[in-house]
Amino acid sequence: MVTPLLSISRRTRQTPFSKRLGENGVKAYTVYNHMLLPTVFESLEADCRHLKTDVQVWDVACERQIEVRGPDAARLLQMLTPRNLGKMAFGQCLYTPMVDETGGMLNDPVTLKLADDRYWVSIADSDLLLWIKGLAYGLGLRVEVDEPDVSPLAIQGPKSDDLAARVFGEAVRDIGFFRFAVLEFQGHDLMVSRSGYSKQGGFEIYVDGGHLGEPLWDALFAAGKDLNVRAGGPNLIERIEAGLLSYGNDMTRQNTPYECGLGKFCHNQNDIEFVGRDALLRHAAEGPARQIRSLAIAGEALPPCRSAWPVYGNGQRAGQVTSATWSADFQTNVAIGMIEQAHWQDGARLEVETPDGMRSTTVKEKSFI
Repeated sequence: MVTPLLSISRRTRQTPFSKRLGENGVKAYTVYNHMLLPTVFESLEADCRHLKTDVQVWDVACERQIEVRGPDAARLLQMLTPRNLGKMAFGQCLYTPMVDETGGMLNDPVTLKLADDRYWVSIADSDLLLWIKGLAYGLGLRVEVDEPDVSPLAIQGPKSDDLAARVFGEAVRDIGFFRFAVLEFQGHDLMVSRSGYSKQGGFEIYVDGGHLGEPLWDALFAAGKDLNVRAGGPNLIERIEAGLLSYGNDMTRQNTPYECGLGKFCHNQNDIEFVGRDALLRHAAEGPARQIRSLAIAGEALPPCRSAWPVYGNGQRAGQVTSATWSADFQTNVAIGMIEQAHWQDGARLEVETPDGMRSTTVKEKSFI
């Protein structure tokens, strides 16, 4: 079988770090927000082991920022999410599920407050910019909505604090979880947050200006030689072990936040105005009929899940697996799936139809990590 190649054109945008990725031996990409996102350097397994023991620098410029600024910026941001943003302060990064008029998930970004009239929405993989612009125009709000030249670069792994401190100073160690600080790099102020798409700890640097991309990359690698710093990216194995959801894979517009285990972010108070509130109130009252669960699939290593795998319980359809891969640390195939209520209890034994045939699987109420 011939392995198909990805044809890259101007429609698939490169990033300020793309040259450095090639120099560091990137082997595979995916496309995320119309941009290249590196997925493999040495191998999935080797990259995962290194992420858990050392420190990596990730090109996550595909986490595009949507800037909302103007007198009605706060109102527009609240219209987008059921999470109450009324007490959000400068320096906070809030995980904000965003829904449409049916309560279906449109995106699960992190929102950063830069000022009372200025916000960045750091998005997952969907064209959320168009939805936000449409709401702003349709409601006649006094805001500007656009995509600034901001390209996030992540530092992830247990040695992240040491590496970040060598480039940004000791103040970086004082940044709280899901908080950001403005720190100096070569005469430029950059926002640095304690966040990232792994459970190994680290930071995301909001590189405000593509011209700073390679200088920052080079500074991190120069400072981290003795820390065994390497290029990396969001790792499929680690994210599934950690139960980190991927919009477009594990949840789509067909799912509500309650089905995705995100009900704690849905405040739904009558004094909060947001699109989809009435629908979410109904969903909250009814309770979800299905919900995200971690799964352990028995047997030898399975290929990555590229289409949903049906799950069965007592001969009846019980859900689907949406992400799966082999975990050397747990010596099983780890997975994430959307499971029907009658079967989602911890320890439930089900069957999943994989490309290699039927396999037994065990439901886990919590993630592996």
